[in-house]
Amino acid sequence: MASSHSSPPVPHVSSSDGFFKKETDSTKCLRSVRSLPDVCPKEPTGEANSLCDGPSVVADQHRWTVYHSKVNLPAALNDPRLAKRESDFFTKTWGLDFMETEVMPSFYLPPITKEHFAPYFHETTQREKIHERCKNICPPKNDFDSTLSAASHPYDKSKTDLEQVPKIFMKPDFALEDPLIFNAVLPWSHFSGAGGKGSRDVASSRLLQEKLSHYLDVVEVNIAHQISLRSEAFFHAMTSQHELQDYLRKTSQAVKMLRDKISQIDKVMCEGSLQILRLALTRNNCVKVYNKLKLMATVHQTQPTVQLLLSTSEFVGALDLIATTQEVLQQELQGIHSFRHLGSQLCELEKLIDKMMIADFSTYARSDLNRPLEEDYQVLEEERLISLVFGLLKQRKLNFLDIYSDEMIAAAKNIVKQCVINIVSQMEEIDTEVVVKLGDQMRIMNFPQWFELLNDIFSKFTIFLKRIKATLNVVRSVVLLVLDKYQKTRELESASVHNSCGKGLGIDPEVAYLIHEGMFISDSFSNGEQASAGTESRFIRTTDPNSELCGSDSVSEPECTTDSSSSKEQTSSSVTPGGVEITINEDMKLTDLELGRVANGIQELLYNASDICHDRCVKFIMARAKDGFLEKLNSSEFVSLSRSVETFAQETERICCRKSMSLRGALQSQANRFVHRFHEERKTKLSLLLDNERWKQAEVPAEFQDLVDSISDGKITLPDKKASASEDKKPTDFLIVEGQKYAVVGTVLLLIRIILEYCQCVDDIPSITTDMLTRLSDLLKHFNSRSCQLVLGAGALQVVGLKTITTKNLALASRCLQLIVHYIPIIRAHFEARIQPKQYSMLRHFDHITKDYNDHIAEILAKLVAIMDNLFDKLLSKYEVKAPVPSNCFRNVCKQSAKMHEAISDLLPEEQTQMLFLRINANFKLHLKRQLTHLNVINDGGPQHGLVTADVAFYTGNIQVLKGLEDLDLNMAEIWEQKR
Repeated sequence: MASSHSSPPVPHVSSSDGFFKKETDSTKCLRSVRSLPDVCPKEPTGEANSLCDGPSVVADQHRWTVYHSKVNLPAALNDPRLAKRESDFFTKTWGLDFMETEVMPSFYLPPITKEHFAPYFHETTQREKIHERCKNICPPKNDFDSTLSAASHPYDKSKTDLEQVPKIFMKPDFALEDPLIFNAVLPWSHFSGAGGKGSRDVASSRLLQEKLSHYLDVVEVNIAHQISLRSEAFFHAMTSQHELQDYLRKTSQAVKMLRDKISQIDKVMCEGSLQILRLALTRNNCVKVYNKLKLMATVHQTQPTVQLLLSTSEFVGALDLIATTQEVLQQELQGIHSFRHLGSQLCELEKLIDKMMIADFSTYARSDLNRPLEEDYQVLEEERLISLVFGLLKQRKLNFLDIYSDEMIAAAKNIVKQCVINIVSQMEEIDTEVVVKLGDQMRIMNFPQWFELLNDIFSKFTIFLKRIKATLNVVRSVVLLVLDKYQKTRELESASVHNSCGKGLGIDPEVAYLIHEGMFISDSFSNGEQASAGTESRFIRTTDPNSELCGSDSVSEPECTTDSSSSKEQTSSSVTPGGVEITINEDMKLTDLELGRVANGIQELLYNASDICHDRCVKFIMARAKDGFLEKLNSSEFVSLSRSVETFAQETERICCRKSMSLRGALQSQANRFVHRFHEERKTKLSLLLDNERWKQAEVPAEFQDLVDSISDGKITLPDKKASASEDKKPTDFLIVEGQKYAVVGTVLLLIRIILEYCQCVDDIPSITTDMLTRLSDLLKHFNSRSCQLVLGAGALQVVGLKTITTKNLALASRCLQLIVHYIPIIRAHFEARIQPKQYSMLRHFDHITKDYNDHIAEILAKLVAIMDNLFDKLLSKYEVKAPVPSNCFRNVCKQSAKMHEAISDLLPEEQTQMLFLRINANFKLHLKRQLTHLNVINDGGPQHGLVTADVAFYTGNIQVLKGLEDLDLNMAEIWEQKR
């Protein structure tokens, strides 16, 4: 207050760092004191219009006036939140929002940068340097200014005197109780004299007392000066206090009169109407409380109802009830203290239901998969399965397929184990006390017993897969129905949005009023709607009216109710393939993508079921094959095994639509071993037969003739053995093949049967076709090479002990080879029809074999010709043209030719016999011509020519007499040299 009349220091606009005081005129310093304005208004008169200037309680009751102010002006201006409020002019004068408001830059003012002031800085720099230089040259006269200031400013003089008082007395926390302050004000050195006071101490104490008295005088003078400056205002305020009290008394009387009038108006005009509105609102509140209490009573029964539903495994109903209760708690019963723990309890109960559903589904899967495997493909408790699947989908527990898969694996293991136990328990030759392990008991079985066990496992697994497929079809139908309902619901919702928005424009005024007052729509109709006895246990669910109008929660059905099932949970009925009707709610938490993945997972689960069954069968087969049991099977047993496995594989493919390769692969590995053993056995057998073969014509039993006859139209099939029919027929000397006679040895008959076994094995086991082709080629090559060694190479002389290899042996070997060559194209066609086109290159083996056989046949025929050629050379070298006729030489030639014909005529066909004798005759003519040339016998008609002609005629006659050579053209004219 003391400094209110002085101007505060302000910063100077020049470059000097100091401050200067505002210069004032000495005449204006001691100005007259103005009287303060009258703080009280004029006194009101008794007239009625004298109060019109003040605010009216009735007319201005809703308008803000100065009387509504609750904070004084200094408190509003002295904002404690501002650190520098005394020096911040803008916030002090115009409020907090002035400096804190963000001001958008003007679009009409260009941006100003430092470069715009560069010309000005450049212009004023020189002037500033000159000004600074002048200040240094002529310093200010401080003494003169101070003297002038003291003379012309008495107020400054008083301020100077006040400044003499130490600052410690001016501190707001000045207190003599503080030892530091006390020592600073009264130094202890002035009171150090205890026994005797020195003159120096007395003087210093007196000086301190005078100094403090001087400080007191200075302060009193300044206080008196300040009081003198405001004396008129103080006395004026004291005189106007009486007028203020009179004004307040008259004002209070006017206010009392006005309040009486307002009280009478309130009783007569307002109290009745307000009471009616109050009673109506009270009635509505009571109705709301009543509805809330009924809703609370229903919600209170939620947990017992859920327990009752769970006792009957109604998981879907329990989950729907929990979801509905949770929604009611969040919307209509929010904030109810008694239900503060119910939401968390329902969440825990929902988690418990999840665990119960998973455990129940696991139990269901175990009981379904482990029930007796009879010819019953019906789904076990289909309604229970649908309820479980729907509940699991509702709770997003999609791992139930993994649970079912684990149960399938355990059930498949149990099926194999139970089948083995059943078979073993019926076998008396297996002592279960000695052989404890099931694997060891199974290995004791012979093939018929083990094969019966395998077929039993196959049949059980077939029923097992059919049951799984039926169960998964039900699960898949539930998923697809839910997915289809989702798609239809979205289409209906998109169509109903426009209808809902159009209907929202015409709201009932009463409903609009209730919405404005914050009530529920259902409460506005509660008087006209009575809940039936059957629906007392259901929730009366209401929704946000705004969301209902805009259609975000609108139902997809054209007709809806206002009960608990019509707000957000719409239901639709669908029927599963088994005829069970299910109800689908729309509050599912799954997306279309997740439902699609579940549907695909169901299909994959069916594929896995097929793979599991195949894998268990593979393990069962491989457990029996450890000791080489399957490799030792004969062809018929292995073929029966292969057929059974292939039948089971095709049946599983038909059921599961999945081609499992594990079982076929295991059979293929065993088939490869079987093929190796099959081939080695027959190759060894063929080698033994060839080593014991004496190369004599064998009788052909009827069964071999039937075997050959079964190969008709190029189709190779082994005939069924008919003992009675074959016993009635007698063996024949020749094998009739397509009307031709084949004289064969016993080894070839068995070889043909072996070849047909190879071909039949390929029909029974298609997977080993390529291996069989290779092995059969090796077998045919082995027969060709070994027979060549034994006959042409004369190996039979040492192996069997033959004395010599006769022409009959050679002819018989040739005919056997011709029989095999006859069947090679049929064998080739048989294999060609059973291999892939990319494997046709393997058929070249038959081409090579055919060539080798034909070469071998040609070598045998050449060998026969060579025998006669050597004989002719030996006989004709001694030929002499002389009597008697015919000569001994020609007699011997005819004799040897007759023996040759006798040896081969019954073995070789007539055409081959003729071709052979044509070649023999050619050699004979060659040797005869050479001998005649040596003897200088020419066809000159002389005696020698006549003798030779007679011998040749004898030779020709003997040859043409032989069977089959009657029409043979010998052309004996070639024996004579042509005349030049």
